[in-house]
Amino acid sequence: MNKILLTGIVSALFLVGSSFSLSIFAQETLETIEHVEEMEYDLEVVVGIAHWLTGIGTVALAVALIRTFKHMEAVTKMTTLETEYRLRPWIGPTGPIKKTDHSINEKCQFDIAIKNYGEVPASGVTAKFKMATKMLSREDAESSDLESFNLGPVFPNMEKHYWFFIEPELWKKALEGQEKLFTILYFEYKTGSAKSGYGMISEYVPSSQNFVHRDMWIDDKKLNSLS
Repeated sequence: MNKILLTGIVSALFLVGSSFSLSIFAQETLETIEHVEEMEYDLEVVVGIAHWLTGIGTVALAVALIRTFKHMEAVTKMTTLETEYRLRPWIGPTGPIKKTDHSINEKCQFDIAIKNYGEVPASGVTAKFKMATKMLSREDAESSDLESFNLGPVFPNMEKHYWFFIEPELWKKALEGQEKLFTILYFEYKTGSAKSGYGMISEYVPSSQNFVHRDMWIDDKKLNSLS
């Protein structure tokens, strides 16, 4: 009788314990499932954010590549232009027109120095000159009535001088302000198969006792195409 009662009590306790254990297990299982579901939701959010960040990064990379290619293109163009315009002759004056103290003839003698500022020799430089008592224009540099003189080759950093002459009577009137005096000087030279030139129009100003440049220009097809 006691054994049967003891056995019943033990069985009852076992059932109660088993029921409690199953309840705890079930609760833990539910909590685990909910946690997993929360983790899956969080994972979906993380994956979504990662996709957005990847898209933004791809767009930023594309923009950076486009800018890099444009920069490389600009650098290449500038390098080409630098090579074309550095490896060639550039003829221009080194200073103002000056009257010499002595003349090789009876006329008043004037001097202007030119220099090759480029890194390539100018095979042949031709100086052209015209004088007038009225304002001259660039078109006058193309007229056939200009005096012309071949200065020969001009090497890099080399200077050469060109002389022109004015009648003493006209020079005296210009000094006294009784007559205006204008000059046009044009230096023509070759750059490869093309021709280039430097021109200047000057006016003698008695108050400053000097020739003042009224216009200066460079004739170059490539340079003019960029402006």
